[in-house]
Amino acid sequence: MQRLQGKVGVVVGASEGIGAAIARQLADEGAVVVPVARNVAKIQEWAAEWLREKGVEGRVHPLQCDNTREEDIDRVIAFVEKTFGKLHFLVNNAATCPHATLYDGKTEDLRRTLEVNVLGLSLFTREAVRLMRRTGVDGHIVHINSTSGQSIVQEPEGNYMYAASKHAVRVLTEGLRRELRDIGTKIRVSSVSPGLVRTNIFANSGVPQETNDAIFSENVCLEPKDIADAVIYVLTAPPHVQVHELTVQPNGEKW
Repeated sequence: MQRLQGKVGVVVGASEGIGAAIARQLADEGAVVVPVARNVAKIQEWAAEWLREKGVEGRVHPLQCDNTREEDIDRVIAFVEKTFGKLHFLVNNAATCPHATLYDGKTEDLRRTLEVNVLGLSLFTREAVRLMRRTGVDGHIVHINSTSGQSIVQEPEGNYMYAASKHAVRVLTEGLRRELRDIGTKIRVSSVSPGLVRTNIFANSGVPQETNDAIFSENVCLEPKDIADAVIYVLTAPPHVQVHELTVQPNGEKW
């Protein structure tokens, strides 16, 4: 059963890992998906594979987008409005996690963590909500957060700015819920907070390969599809139900 037939959504940070898994599963559920990332070639690669496997055209529309560039965000939203007329959901998955200690981290690493994980998420959310309100759609905003944003835990060295950014996402989720409630919309907002997921986020953020390998070899992990399943659950809840926070952890996680 395709539970999202006819719905249109944007998935930010969809080149690989969690974002790619979410975008593919949304398309499997019948949605028209606009997956975006800085490296659009990676999206085009898995999208072509998905098309060969499923044989269904017109559901996946890759676009290049850096969520720290406001003009890129505007271009994606304009494409959605011009091409499909409306937007039903936005999944904010883009994130970075460089190794940057608070006592000696590089300024560019600390700044980019906040720009990608907090400001970019906020700007994409603002423009998506504007489009939803303009077109009369009671849509859904989903933030892919982290258990690092739920409490102050013992993080690996250099990970506390990332944790701080995820605490910010927790506040932004609840703040948006309250603001949308107060203006009388039925737009929903949800946070999905995974524990450790086997992705390339650490390697892609410049974490040394030895450290990256140790993280996954020494700990139990979720897989990207587990988070995609969680997002589908959130999006397909009845209209009167808002899954505000969904925590997903691997069984036996130590953190």
